[in-house]
Amino acid sequence: MAWSINSKLCLRCGGCVSVCPTAALELRDNIVHDMALCTLCGVCAKACPVEAIKVIKQ
Repeated sequence: MAWSINSKLCLRCGGCVSVCPTAALELRDNIVHDMALCTLCGVCAKACPVEAIKVIKQ
């Protein structure tokens, strides 16, 4: 499984940060992702209004 964000699409709105149940995301100049905290649940991807976040389940 993998997590990725398209920084060109990202609006830096913070919507993904506010819904992350494990606090794995932080809004700075860009979205900062802490893979050690991430469970790849996909909640952040669903919250993104421009579909900049992808959670890929292989």
